[in-house]
Amino acid sequence: MLPNTHVDFALVSLFLFFGFFVSLVFYLRREDRREGYPLEEDSSGRVRTAGGFLFTATPKTFHLPHGGGTLTVPNKGRDRRPLAARRTSVVPGSPMRPTGNPMIDGVGPGSYAERAKVPDFTVDGVPKIVPMRVAQNFTIAKGDADPRGMTVYGTDGKSAGVVAEVWVDRPEAMIRYLEVSLPPEGGSVMLPITMARIDKRRGWVKVDAITAAQFADVPRIESPDRITLYEEERVVAYYGGGFLYATPARAEPLL
Repeated sequence: MLPNTHVDFALVSLFLFFGFFVSLVFYLRREDRREGYPLEEDSSGRVRTAGGFLFTATPKTFHLPHGGGTLTVPNKGRDRRPLAARRTSVVPGSPMRPTGNPMIDGVGPGSYAERAKVPDFTVDGVPKIVPMRVAQNFTIAKGDADPRGMTVYGTDGKSAGVVAEVWVDRPEAMIRYLEVSLPPEGGSVMLPITMARIDKRRGWVKVDAITAAQFADVPRIESPDRITLYEEERVVAYYGGGFLYATPARAEPLL
């Protein structure tokens, strides 16, 4: 009698799928450790090991667009900025209490990442977000409120300044920021449009995130005609932190 020489293709397919799935899991676990690792223990601050060769991504070099150079990760680079906060308890996971101005120091909702200090570019290599004095082919739609010239009020109901210019996202064709001129000769600061409420009937702009006096500490931008990714991060984080830290009452329990 001849031996049974047939091949069970269903069983072979099952083994191939199992091998592929296990390989995929290992690949994904290595790739998700490309940035942000090794971890740091919450209580002691001790840096953990990266996890061994099976869980450490092989260094890969990325070519940044528009002549931005290259970036190799993982590179064991760590965020070593001093933390302007102290623990309220030795228990792991206990909250942190700010030691300075949390809206500027980047604590809690005011935290920010150190993004690249270059603008966000279009596919054509020009800055995406610019003032309308640069993007002269943009206009405010007929019937919509033009915020230029409107007074800006903080959450305390006091006047902070006047909208001097509108910054638009050229590819998305939408407003991203309002440029607010601060008196007297306080310069200009950026106001994210998502943090502003424009009242066309009253002719003002209301901001609930911060008080009028706190506009003076909004992180400034270096160029009058462009904003970098890092500057965007700082500006948005400042207003975001205001929802918790702008007034003492906001950091207290609701009840």
